[in-house]
Amino acid sequence: MRVFIAGVMQGSSHATDVHCQEYRGRIEAAVRRALPDASIYDPWANHRESLTYDDLTGKQVFLEHNQMCGEVDAVVAFLPQASMGTAIEMWEAFRNHRKVISISPMAHNWAIKFISDHRFESLDELDQAADDGTLAQLLTAPPTH
Repeated sequence: MRVFIAGVMQGSSHATDVHCQEYRGRIEAAVRRALPDASIYDPWANHRESLTYDDLTGKQVFLEHNQMCGEVDAVVAFLPQASMGTAIEMWEAFRNHRKVISISPMAHNWAIKFISDHRFESLDELDQAADDGTLAQLLTAPPTH
């Protein structure tokens, strides 16, 4: 099982600041508890300085990550707020019939509502699902779309 951790990085910021990325460790830990043998890719782990990349490098990384989302088995996306990049990653997974699990309070956002196979309200709900076996079931079941 190959899992891509997607999530807000810059969000709607007009500057070069980055949203707190601590959620990534929590998602990885939850997936590992649910599926210990999963191969997990976290784009932030290898690209912490991505805002300083030249345009060519940035574009290459952006497009490679989007392509990867269409190739992995599942994308787990953290969206406490809207994120254009994460929406594209979710779309690539969806259109390639990959599993999309979102963590977001935005229950009425169409990208989340109609592309996700399942939506957790919070990271706490994700943790509970990892501990009670629900997350493993969700990740290994076929996509619902």
